[in-house]
Amino acid sequence: MDKIAEEAEPETAPRDDSPGRFFTESSPLVFEGDNRSYSATNGSAHRAPSKLAGNLIRSVRPENLARLGTTVVKALPAVLLGTLLNILDGVSYGMIIFPAAGVFADLGPMGVSMFFVSAIIAQLVYSFGGSGFAGANGSMMIEVVPFFHILATSIAKEIGEDKPREIIATTMVAFAFSSVLTGLTFFLLGALRLGILIGFFPRHILVGCIGGVGVFLIITGLTVSTGLDDDEFSFSIPILKYLFLNVHNLALWAPALGLAVLLRIITHKLHHQLIFPMYFIIIPIIFYIVISAAHLDLGMLRKEGWLFDIAGSKDPWYKFYTYYDLRATQFGPLIATLPTQFALLFFNILHPPLNVPALAVSLDIDVDTNKELVGHGYSNLLAGFLGTVPNYLVYVNTLLFYRVGGDTRVSGFLLAGATTLLLIIGTGPIAFIPVMVVGALIFVLGIDLVKEAVWDTRHRVSRFEYITIVSIMVVMTVWDFVMGVLFGIVVSCFFFVLQNSERRSIRALHTGETVMSTVRRPSAHRAYIREVSKQTTLLRLQGFLFFGTIAHVEETIRSLVDGPHWRRTPIRFLVLDLTLVAGVDMSAAEAFMRIQRVLSAKRIILVLCGFSSESPVGRALRNVGLLQEDGVESFSTVNDALEWTENAYLRTWFSAQKEERDPIALPGRQDTDLGLNSLLGSPRRSQLADVGSRTIAREHSVDSHRGNPEPYNTLVKAFASYGDIDKELFAKLEPYLERVPVPEGHILWAQGDEPDGLYIIEAGILRATYKFADFTPIIEESMVPGTLAGELSALSGESRNATVVAERQATLWKLSTENLRLLETQDPHLAGSFTKLVLKAAKIDYDILLSSLAARQ
Repeated sequence: MDKIAEEAEPETAPRDDSPGRFFTESSPLVFEGDNRSYSATNGSAHRAPSKLAGNLIRSVRPENLARLGTTVVKALPAVLLGTLLNILDGVSYGMIIFPAAGVFADLGPMGVSMFFVSAIIAQLVYSFGGSGFAGANGSMMIEVVPFFHILATSIAKEIGEDKPREIIATTMVAFAFSSVLTGLTFFLLGALRLGILIGFFPRHILVGCIGGVGVFLIITGLTVSTGLDDDEFSFSIPILKYLFLNVHNLALWAPALGLAVLLRIITHKLHHQLIFPMYFIIIPIIFYIVISAAHLDLGMLRKEGWLFDIAGSKDPWYKFYTYYDLRATQFGPLIATLPTQFALLFFNILHPPLNVPALAVSLDIDVDTNKELVGHGYSNLLAGFLGTVPNYLVYVNTLLFYRVGGDTRVSGFLLAGATTLLLIIGTGPIAFIPVMVVGALIFVLGIDLVKEAVWDTRHRVSRFEYITIVSIMVVMTVWDFVMGVLFGIVVSCFFFVLQNSERRSIRALHTGETVMSTVRRPSAHRAYIREVSKQTTLLRLQGFLFFGTIAHVEETIRSLVDGPHWRRTPIRFLVLDLTLVAGVDMSAAEAFMRIQRVLSAKRIILVLCGFSSESPVGRALRNVGLLQEDGVESFSTVNDALEWTENAYLRTWFSAQKEERDPIALPGRQDTDLGLNSLLGSPRRSQLADVGSRTIAREHSVDSHRGNPEPYNTLVKAFASYGDIDKELFAKLEPYLERVPVPEGHILWAQGDEPDGLYIIEAGILRATYKFADFTPIIEESMVPGTLAGELSALSGESRNATVVAERQATLWKLSTENLRLLETQDPHLAGSFTKLVLKAAKIDYDILLSSLAARQ
């Protein structure tokens, strides 16, 4: 993988959001010369051929030709550097496209030609507008060379070494097919705007694969330097003796490795883009100076392995096309390579989505990753149809190209022309390149990739991820690359399960006395609920519930309904809040079924909330039949669930009383029935009876006198808990109150309205909706008889902070703002006493609202 270098100077780049649009009104064919003129009309529709031709004619003007000449001159340093980089990459990487043994032994020069053809195709596609980077450099993917070797050796093994023509023909088709497969995948990802999906693949698996490629390149450096066949290399004693104890072989590979290490030491101290190419220009010069001074024979050096012994080095570049022969191609072995092809594809498609954003940051250019993928699709499809290997946008080469002035499409076309010239010259000069130069180049890249995988990540990844990286490298080195990729995926899945199993899926555990619904209730009802809600347990779950995390949840629930905890605090309702649960697998859903059976045996109602029936969580629970079970209730929000349980406690108390009562108004779902006609017979029932007699029963002894008219009964119900109720004093309040009937669905006020007064609820139910900001959840609060509505905004004179609607037909007592001001003037003592009671009630209501919301964080 390309190393990310230092950031370059900022630059303005074209933006084109339409994948695959190559030619625009300011196409590079008009030779405007720089990114600014190119981007002025980028994004326009395709020109018709006649208009494009007219544009070309108009561009042949003296001023345009002068501008073009200036652009060409400025681009020459970048073109020279890019050409040199292509020479170095072509010789070092092209020479190892094919294995160096068996029927492939003499195909190194042909690999160089294929490298240049692929690079030229990519360069032309990018320069014609396939890339948003005006100076994009395209080249062959070096990281896929190990997969090429696997393809070639597996085909040779399937066909048999005695059929070289069939082996090479099938291998050539396999290489071209990898380009077509890669191009088609890139094109579809870009055209469908799915480039972001690549980012979901675990980065550390890719890093491990990169490290494995690095080890492969180091081994390749040894085999190229010593002439050892790839198939013969192993970590055996005879091979180690061959490499380290044979003086001649040691003299062949040690200088190359030493040159690679020396280069990395130099570049660590000095940072200049010309150091790398100049270093590898100087090495051959020194090599031939030494040969000349020592009067050594080139033939002898070639025989001893110091120079490449290439018999066919004078063959033309297009000779590799002569090996394509469909009649000799064996499709059986070709089909057998599909697993390797898909592994190669997997490795191919991971690079551009990583390189493109990194390059955009380094060059300060805004590009569309999906358009870049479309461009990669075109370049690889062309490469496949023209019989060569996959290519991609090279990060380092492009960055260096920009730094020395290659920031125009003209420079890209010039680089393509220079590379074409190299291709036409042919591979003859390779016979005069010292082997140590190619070996050093391969060692440099191998060392860089191993360093990137093993050293650079040591403090950036977790222990499990680091183990995965190293293990992938080992498997790739000892077995093969396909096995290494599959092993990495399996190990990552294993560690993912292991790590997530260590994470607790239980975010919080509450009892009903610490977290209540946002329903405003009379103080006696609230006191009753606060105590009896000890029988309610709320578990807030989080994350993805699967076989690795559900065990802890199941174990916790079993501990709540068995043993000392059950004897100390028996449970009536178990509320499971699944709001923060991303999903539930089958194992977890079936675990909930086991939990339900345990709860049912204890007569505990399972209340599920925080999901919709059509959500992934809802579907998973419905598929195992949990939502259809008796004793299971479900709600969309935790507030609705808590409201339902509180109503159940209240309804149970009132339904168990012998004397007749007026029916109480309860908000929310009205199907609550615990079936308890008596509150005696169990600790849970006894607690309801005991708490009810100390709270609600005492309230009814106060407010159930039939002789007391309204609004006195409503005032007593609302304020009895906050101070002494002086009947005579409150009788003076009646003239200031107005009785207001409100039909169901009527909006009393909207959020932001000016206050018109405060309301005391005699009958019915109101529901307030709070929306504080965009993208924040809406908060709802119900208000039942005996509570207040709109009190704080009325007293403060500030605008309403909620929208209030009559959920059920209601009867209200309204103290308007005008009457409140009149009361303050005519009877300050009564106004002060009443205001204190209102503020006490409001404080309790808002304390409960805030504590309820805080407990859900």
